[in-house]
Amino acid sequence: MSKEITVVFDADTKQKVINCDPDQIERIVLNLLSNAIKFTPAGGKISVLVHDKGEKIELIVKDNGIGIPIDKQKSIFKRFEQVDKSLSRHEGSGIGLSLVKALVEKHDGNIAVNSEENKGSEFIIGLPCNIQNSESEESWIVQSLLKRPEKIKIEFSDI
Repeated sequence: MSKEITVVFDADTKQKVINCDPDQIERIVLNLLSNAIKFTPAGGKISVLVHDKGEKIELIVKDNGIGIPIDKQKSIFKRFEQVDKSLSRHEGSGIGLSLVKALVEKHDGNIAVNSEENKGSEFIIGLPCNIQNSESEESWIVQSLLKRPEKIKIEFSDI
């Protein structure tokens, strides 16, 4: 079944090298994208935005999906927490957003959510820009590209 969702990637910087674990950052983005796809209706739109804020990078994943009720927004980052347990067949284990938060915090970053029911959700991640040397940059880019197809397949397996 094709949902025909439009996914837009936009960045206001061409390149920014930061000290991070690229596999973990990829996991964060794939998890947020997977959730956005699950909860965005057919014909919807998902945006992935990257903003260079100088000392930090801001990553935003925004959708026009079902949204998260205000009374559930504080608990979505708790392990095994699901907004609507009746949807568990589509939601997975409830570990995803707690893992995302843990990985973001491991990078000395922060994550926030803005959401409104029936209008969509926006996850905003701030990561500090600690620079690394270019040799290690080349190494992790090659490793990350070699592992990508299998990781994407795993992350999107419950959609």
